[in-house]
Amino acid sequence: MSGWLPSAPCTPGACVEPTGSATAVPCAVLRLVAVVALVGAGVVLAPLGGRIPAGAVRRWCRWIVRAAGVRVRVTGAAEPVGGTLLVANHISWLDIPLLAAVRPARMVAKAEIRRWPVAGALAARGGVLFIDRDRLRALPDTVARIAGALRAGQAVAVFPEGSTWCGRAQGPFHRAAFQAALDARVPVQPVRLRYRLAGGTATTAPAFVGEDTLLASLWRVVSARGLVAEVDVRDAIPAGAHLDRRSLARAAQPEASGHRPDRIHSTAVAVARLPEHPTRVSEEVGVA
Repeated sequence: MSGWLPSAPCTPGACVEPTGSATAVPCAVLRLVAVVALVGAGVVLAPLGGRIPAGAVRRWCRWIVRAAGVRVRVTGAAEPVGGTLLVANHISWLDIPLLAAVRPARMVAKAEIRRWPVAGALAARGGVLFIDRDRLRALPDTVARIAGALRAGQAVAVFPEGSTWCGRAQGPFHRAAFQAALDARVPVQPVRLRYRLAGGTATTAPAFVGEDTLLASLWRVVSARGLVAEVDVRDAIPAGAHLDRRSLARAAQPEASGHRPDRIHSTAVAVARLPEHPTRVSEEVGVA
């Protein structure tokens, strides 16, 4: 991993707590099968691409989250049409269908995902913008491709932290994707993602961090009881409201626990308690 790639201090052992209540194994297995079946249906239908109505895509994404046993609460609404850059904090693999449930969009993802079984095929057919994060010189081309999609009237979704965090704290929003929004002169739609238990207590159970495996994270979610995903769609930041990517990124960055964005990294290190562990950079990245 090259030194410029974003990373987070979060690890499963330090950050991911049990939910305190688990559903029965047969129910968890049924949830897992349902999630796999819905994702498989998406792989089959992916070649239809833009011919599938946006409303159907949103419903399908909600079904994936609900099949995993997670209730969804959405506040606010995304820009319905036109080029828009959707940006959100990144905690879990659940973030991807949750964002698409708000507005279907082209995701920005690392090139390695193209080689993943099932997920790689689904991503490629779904119009994912793959980027090579090991080559800093590829960054201008990445920004140009995102800007091109935005100019074409498409929505593009990015997780600008560049790495999954546990949800107790979050990383700073890296600025490259915001340059694409400036170049294309389109609005930026911030989305705040949180996960709670049915009683309202915040939980890190859905987090997909550090050396965690996708299967382990899937099982933790489907076997949990009473998980709730909160999707807070903030007001869009109009094109031209900020003249540089630094101020635009700061305006889109949700505050975490009352800390300023430039102090969040040190806060999260204290929370995680194990900053020396290597971390896994997540599937959807924001490039610095």
